Amino acid sequence: MSVIVRLPSQLRSLAGGVGEVPVEAGTVRDAIVAVDAQYPGIAFRVLDDRGVLRRFVNVFVADEDVRFLDGLDTVVEAGQTVSLVPAVAGG
Repeated sequence: MSVIVRLPSQLRSLAGGVGEVPVEAGTVRDAIVAVDAQYPGIAFRVLDDRGVLRRFVNVFVADEDVRFLDGLDTVVEAGQTVSLVPAVAGG
């Protein structure tokens, strides 16, 4: 299924400045791996050594945080958008 992965500005340098990447994917994990296949280094910035979502990265599917869904196993449907969003901290 074709989905769009939106990259934050921090990751766009790895993707030649591209902000959205269309990929074929059935889950959020599949989408991240597919983007990484096109633009190596993306997955390393989003997933840790165990393949778990880094805590400073938020991922949304159709405006829903995947941490409250099925995490990286969240199913994505054709036409949906997967947004990779860096966590914001501060005081």
